[in-house]
Amino acid sequence: MAAAAVAAVAPPYGPARPDPINMEWEGDDEQMDAVMAAFDERAMDQRESTDTMAMLAFYRFLLPWKSLFTWLNHDLVQRPGKLFDHREFAFTLQNDAYLRYNSFGTWQELQKEVVRLNPARFEIGPVYSGKPKDKKNASKNSFRPQFRELVFDIDMTDYDEIRTCCTGKGICKRCWAFIAVAVQVLEDALRNDFGFKHLLWVYSGRRGIHCWVSDRSACSLADDARKAIVGWLEVVRGSANQNKKVDTGAGMPGRSLHPSLRRALGQDGAPGPLSIAFAEVVLRDQDCFRDKQGWERLLALLPPKETEAIQKLRTKWESAGPKGSKSSLEKWQDVMAHAKKKEEVWKPYCEDIILQYTYPRIDAEVSKHLNHLLKSPFVVHPATGRVCVPLDVSSVHVFDPEKDCPTVAQLLREQDAYIRQLKRDGKHHKQDGGIVDPNVHAWDHTSLRPFVELFDKHNAAIVKETDALRRAKLAQSVDF
Repeated sequence: MAAAAVAAVAPPYGPARPDPINMEWEGDDEQMDAVMAAFDERAMDQRESTDTMAMLAFYRFLLPWKSLFTWLNHDLVQRPGKLFDHREFAFTLQNDAYLRYNSFGTWQELQKEVVRLNPARFEIGPVYSGKPKDKKNASKNSFRPQFRELVFDIDMTDYDEIRTCCTGKGICKRCWAFIAVAVQVLEDALRNDFGFKHLLWVYSGRRGIHCWVSDRSACSLADDARKAIVGWLEVVRGSANQNKKVDTGAGMPGRSLHPSLRRALGQDGAPGPLSIAFAEVVLRDQDCFRDKQGWERLLALLPPKETEAIQKLRTKWESAGPKGSKSSLEKWQDVMAHAKKKEEVWKPYCEDIILQYTYPRIDAEVSKHLNHLLKSPFVVHPATGRVCVPLDVSSVHVFDPEKDCPTVAQLLREQDAYIRQLKRDGKHHKQDGGIVDPNVHAWDHTSLRPFVELFDKHNAAIVKETDALRRAKLAQSVDF
């Protein structure tokens, strides 16, 4: 199966490393000015998006409050319940003050308070036994978290040791491919191994993605159960200084993988998503083993008793020069040549390597506790001005965080253009003589619309399940 990673081809992960940019300018000065203006546009858009007045306009007109309420309430806005008014909201203000244990009876109350505070962002916590705003009047034993989505957080900084295109807070379409395969594998595990249905994937606004599992069975899990699920899914473990981070018992006789990992790697001769990503992303695009540091890390992950073979590989790669003329794909083919001679010894270690470089790297602490708070969908990342938008799991691999995510400034420009067009076309008056209010569902006239529609589709499935539970309870009460 490890060998399949060499031949695997995955169109969803894009082309190989792009050609270097031609820095020789052949245009005139006017064209150069246009190019330089484009470089400055992104920074300007970021500044405009995080301006306090822009944020206030976003909260007042563009954030889909009703949709957010429906999602948290598991029901329509006409039927507010404990799942919303016992829910904790926390606000990070513009001066970095942090306000916890806020709660609201309706979405209008939440919007009013957010507009009043104009926070840099707000987070969502659990549903408590009492209203969070009344926490000071409740005893410690009577105020406990009872219900909260099972959440997962994948951050690109956890891939810094293996990605070669960006580091730290940076992210681009190329390293987003690691996020894409992580989503694909986690989605499969959560649905097929745990039976969850209501999974919402939300771009974090900068360099990661969040998963919210809203099934009632998931929301009701105690901390111990959440830790158990995390333990099941946390395959890559260890600090940045630790070389080997995956241990599936490769050196043990008769070692076998759990079906979930086997599906991810591939089976019955067909490569799985991890093997495909290893070939396309790790070997071809990121070229992780090109330099000495990269291929020394690879050699350290090979079967420790195969010292002679490892030394032959090292000698071969060192002879090509300090950086090595061989590509990562060619080096992996060298490894496979040795692996074929002792497949029963090498195959488990090669599979561990694929897992270490491609399996989802989740932030375990985010998922373990019922009372953990996480940034709300549709808030704005204060460092980028990008909106934290839901993503369709089937199109995460084509999403470009730098180009496809709307910013506040962009949305406000689109809304302004819509209002101007209404007036030019003479359509700002209703047939009854009233004035059309373009700020009602203002997101509907902007590039935020498809993300809200995706969110509403997700919510509709949750509400449908709530209705079914309500009817079942009613039928049961009638029977008695």
